Parts: sequence; structure tokens; C-alpha cells
Amino acid sequence: MGPPSNVTHTKPALAAKPSASIYRHPGFLAFISARLMAVFATQIQAVVVAWQVYDLTRDPLALAYVGLAQFLPMLCLLLPAGDLIDRFNRKAILASSWAVGAVCSGALWWLSGLTTAGVAGVTGIYAVLVLFGCSRAFSGPALQSLLPQVVPREQLAAAIAANSMLMRAASIGGPLLGGVLYALGGGRLTYALCFVGFALGTVLLSRVVTLQARNAVAATGTMWERFGAGIRFIRSRPIILGTISLDLFAVLLGGVVALLPIYASEVLHVGPAGLGALRSALAVGEVGAGLYLSMRPFNRKVGRTMFVAVAVFGLANLLFAVSTWFWLSFAALLVAGAADMVSVYIRGALVQFSTPDHMRGRVNAVNMLFIGSSNELGEFRAGTSAAWLGVVPAAVLGGLCTLGVVGGWTLGFKQLRTVDRFEEAANAH
Repeated sequence: MGPPSNVTHTKPALAAKPSASIYRHPGFLAFISARLMAVFATQIQAVVVAWQVYDLTRDPLALAYVGLAQFLPMLCLLLPAGDLIDRFNRKAILASSWAVGAVCSGALWWLSGLTTAGVAGVTGIYAVLVLFGCSRAFSGPALQSLLPQVVPREQLAAAIAANSMLMRAASIGGPLLGGVLYALGGGRLTYALCFVGFALGTVLLSRVVTLQARNAVAATGTMWERFGAGIRFIRSRPIILGTISLDLFAVLLGGVVALLPIYASEVLHVGPAGLGALRSALAVGEVGAGLYLSMRPFNRKVGRTMFVAVAVFGLANLLFAVSTWFWLSFAALLVAGAADMVSVYIRGALVQFSTPDHMRGRVNAVNMLFIGSSNELGEFRAGTSAAWLGVVPAAVLGGLCTLGVVGGWTLGFKQLRTVDRFEEAANAH
């Protein structure tokens, strides 16, 4: 944990002039330029894979396996990913992960010319998604661990807000372009664009300048012992544990992203272009909230605000679940995205401020596993629920579960509910 002097220098930076200096920081500009390319490619690929799999199978359960194929390797690689990120160069690990992402896009491009309808047609796609999940097991925690090395600590909260907002901006263009290009020319053109995005991100990453030449302390003990130390650290910090577990269960039980292809095709009848618009609605809301936060980040009553944001997320998903009007569905997803951005901003700042640099890889690996569980495993949950209950009942049940999680965590994590400033989380045990 940082000494008390860090706190006195951090508060003014969080309260005033949050964004003017961060955008002039050369290391941060190089970092977000590289990440924008990779996120753009990831978003395009996600919408095209989802539509292609559903188009080939017409089976909601097939969409569940899209999430599961990416989640399982992340689960299996959690231990080595966190340990390696704390011991070796984070830039090199991140570049290697994005290079594997480019290989996956190339493989999907090749498969898109071979696939046939039915389960047999998507087997190869699932295999590539397993490899892509392996790359994400390393890229996610490496990204989160690298950012505090790029900017000074007093600019970290502003950097988190600006970084999140810009990444969501890529999430607007990615799904829209992916949906339109798939409608016009199928998967080959879109996968080729994804390959270029990952390749450019890998090249641009070499321009990122870090403030520290080395990001790890000397390794002691076995990999299991080092990772166990990271788990014990998380368990000893109820604010960190409550923050990442709240996100896990709220999105795992209430997310509707996996159901968007079915809603676009069978409920709203808007086709692949409409699917891209629906996915982008979440990103539009996130960018709007993120732009505001990057200019005026707050640092008061952060715990209570996060609970309110997750509750709004659940209510917006409930509205989307029962809507049969495209523009009402779009508006509901927009609100859900804005609420999610507020939650992401608070969660990211609480975790980063509470974690020493030598343990960031392990803590962020666990954090990214929780995020991956809420997203990829959440897609599996949504797909299976839709197959068993029907798409609309499954979405309604998910929204109700999110609200239930908010109520339970509000009662169970008092320190998280009452934390006022980000700096306070560093000393909360």
C-alpha cells in the first residue's frame, strides 16, 4: 500500500482537471491507440461469430457454447497467466496475446469459406474460439496490470475513466461495422478486418513507454504458493472481493448480450444490421457516461453509487426483455450501458488503488476471470435459459436476478457500501 503522502497528492488530481493532462501523456496515448485496434477487432469478431453461429444452427444453445468455448480456457489458464504477468514483461505478454488473436481471425476467415449448416459447420469455429479464449486469459490481466505502469498514480483514476470511455467508443463502430459488413459480404471480409486490427495493435504496442523498467519483484516459492498469496490478499480485502463478485453475479445472471441475435431475428425482426445497432447501443451509453467521467470523475460515495448503477443496469435489462419495439429496446440497452460504465469506472479504480504493483498480475487475473465468467459464462447461462424457458422469460428472469444480487451484496458487504473515497479502499481490511 502507498504511504499517506500518496493520498494527499492523489485527492486534488481526482477532483480537478481530470482529463486535460492525461490526453497529453505520451505513454497513455500510445497505450490507448494500440488497445483501440485490438478492441475494435474483438468487437467486430464477436458480433460476426454470434450471428454466423446462429445463422448456421438456428439453435440458442449453439450461442451458449460460443461463450463456454472462450470461458473454459480462461479458467484453466488463470494460474499461469497471473503468475507470469507478475514475473515477466507485461508488454511482451500482451503483444503475444494479440498476435494469437490475429491468428484466430485468420483461421475464422479460412473457416468461413468452408462452413456448412448445422452442428458440423460450427465445430471448427468453436475450436478457434478456444484458442482465442487462451489469448484473452493473458491479454485481459496484462492490460489491466500495464496501465498503472504507463501513467503516474495521481492520474490513474482519470486514465481509467478515459481508457474505459475510448474502449467503449471502439465498441460502437465495431458491432455496427461488423453487422453491416456481414450483411453485405459474409464473414470473410469482416474476419480479414479483425486480423488487421490485432496485427496493428501488436505493432503499436511497441511504442508504449512505461514509467518502470521492471514490473515484478523476485519470484519466491512455487507458482501455486505465489498465486495462493494473491488469493489470500483478495480475501483479506472485502472491498475488492465484494466489488469483483458483484460484477460477476450481476452480469452472469442478468446479461442479455448473448440473446441479442435471437431478439434481432425473432422478436424485433431487424436482421444482422439491427443486431449490430443493438450491440452498439450498450457502447453508446457507455461512451456517453465514460466521456462525462473522463472530464469530471467523482470521488465521493463511490460504494453507494456503484450499487445504484448495478441496480439501474438490472432495471434497464428488464425493460429490454419485455420490449417489442426496436427503439425502446435500443434506449433500454443505452441506459444499461451507461450504468455499466459507472460501475466499471468505480470497480477499476477501487481494485487498482488497493493493489500493490508486484501483485497486480495475480489480482487482475482473478478479476478478469470474474469478468470473463460474467460475460462468456453468462452467455452460456443466457443461451441455455433461452433454450429451456424461451428467450423472453429467460431475459426477464435475468433482470430480476440482477436486482436480487444487488440487494444481497448491499447487506453482505457493508465496507463496500459505505466506502466514500477511492483512497480509503487501500487501507480497508
